[in-house]
Amino acid sequence: MEQHLATRTEPGPANDAALVARAKSGSEEAVRVLVKKHNRLLFRLARGFVRDDAEAEDIVQETYVRAFSRLDGFRGDAAVSTWLSRIAINEALGRLRKRRPMADLAELENGAARPAGDNVLMFPIVPTVPNPETETAREQIRKTLERAVDTLPSAFRAVFILRDVEGMSTEDTATYLSIRSETVKTRLHRARRLLKKAIEAELSSGFADLFPFDGDRCAHMADKVMERLRQSW
Repeated sequence: MEQHLATRTEPGPANDAALVARAKSGSEEAVRVLVKKHNRLLFRLARGFVRDDAEAEDIVQETYVRAFSRLDGFRGDAAVSTWLSRIAINEALGRLRKRRPMADLAELENGAARPAGDNVLMFPIVPTVPNPETETAREQIRKTLERAVDTLPSAFRAVFILRDVEGMSTEDTATYLSIRSETVKTRLHRARRLLKKAIEAELSSGFADLFPFDGDRCAHMADKVMERLRQSW
């Protein structure tokens, strides 16, 4: 396959099945299109499990290598994105098992009763017109959200990323993760509840710094007060 990839670069169609067919025949362009098409999903999914950008990127690369080196084994029973996602998930889980035992999902699923009214903590909308101030605000919000997502158990992170980040349906998420739709709903609810707590905990640590009135502002206020008092004394 490597010999063909070096020479064939004709454009490929957007349809995944057709792209796979062309990749099987050695089309480098088809492989490139498939990689670019699924990069974001696979990276987000891998990142949701391992919580490390570099390792997630490595997992995505390994996923493509494994997939494209055994294209003859792809029968089209599932969507290409599902097939690639399962390879990425298995690779991520394999790495996690080497690092530490997996969390007991039964314990996670059967935790304390869920209180009513738990929703994701909403951030104010940042204006879309790009400028240094808004870009800085977006970056701060993104980092806050990423840190909060990283605190979720891996099974919950995967569901949250597919449902709330990628915007997949409950049914599609269940298919990608090979779990029941009811399990998706349960894990998503738990993920949102835990995410809300994590974000609130991080934000509350900065409440003491809100509306500062110190330094020169404080000194100037004292000067102004004294000036007015002298006039009335």
